[in-house]
Amino acid sequence: MSKSILVTGGAGFIGSHYIRYLLRQYPDIEIWNLDALTYSGNLYNLKDVEKDERYHFIHANLCKQEDVSALFEHQKIDEVVHFAAESHVDRSIYGATPFIETNIKGTFHLLEASLKADVQKFVHVSTDEVYGSFPVGMAVEDTLLAPKNPYSASKASSDLLCLSYQHTYGMPVVISRCTNNYGPNQYPEKLIPFSIKNLLCDKPIPIYGDGKQQRDWIHVYDHCRGLDLIRQGGREGEIYHIGAENTVTNFEIALKLLEIMDKPNTLIDHVQDRLGHDVRYALDTQKIRKELQFQPSISFAEGLKDTVYWYLEHEDWWDTVRNPYQVEEK
Repeated sequence: MSKSILVTGGAGFIGSHYIRYLLRQYPDIEIWNLDALTYSGNLYNLKDVEKDERYHFIHANLCKQEDVSALFEHQKIDEVVHFAAESHVDRSIYGATPFIETNIKGTFHLLEASLKADVQKFVHVSTDEVYGSFPVGMAVEDTLLAPKNPYSASKASSDLLCLSYQHTYGMPVVISRCTNNYGPNQYPEKLIPFSIKNLLCDKPIPIYGDGKQQRDWIHVYDHCRGLDLIRQGGREGEIYHIGAENTVTNFEIALKLLEIMDKPNTLIDHVQDRLGHDVRYALDTQKIRKELQFQPSISFAEGLKDTVYWYLEHEDWWDTVRNPYQVEEK
């Protein structure tokens, strides 16, 4: 094999799509998937590649330094793409400890092991939420960080930790910050799969407050394409935004899902708003478009319809995930 890539959190939604993307694109690549298999990690997401000789799964936890060290001691890792994170805002509000442990301490352990192993590239996958609410305009890569909840604060902390390793030790770190993802296999605590599941049972879609919160949505396949451009050509110490620059309100999402699934508008249920709910996220993506020639390839209208059909046609997948306790738009 010409290159060995460690993907952390590869059993999750975006990580599993990225692993499949790599295996499709590069016949001579070797993938090591490190995942703790917490509630949202699901090996069923990789059932179609589990017998590929280029793919290897390691059940380990980044919070345990010995787990991380053991991997790097026994395997040659050329590059790291770091997805593993606790990512549910509501869960962070009601209990921040796992977010601090995984997103900060876990990232630190991975950085230490990667530095000792002299990896050739370390891509840290982050989020637009580190900028906090952006009522007007769009955040650029050097916009000041202003996280507003424990989840986004833990991600901002891990971003800064990664950049410190690049500045202090010359480690080849690059950071990506992406907008809302959607697509197949997404754990159903997130807005789109949660809503689809409810509508399948003719249950209402809960929408926080007035539903006017705005998010930019990008299909997970396009996110994976952007990430791989960053892995290959992103400059060390730089941050790149990935997004579609197409903000949509949560209420509009609900209406589109009702239309696709031919359900009445009465199935929208406005519920009490989340504590400290950010009103709008929006990223300027000119940097990745100009430097790495990235362009989203899937329109939101097309991607949302295809996503709904995927969930409708994969009842077996629903059986592999546990019921979430709260809806989450990101």
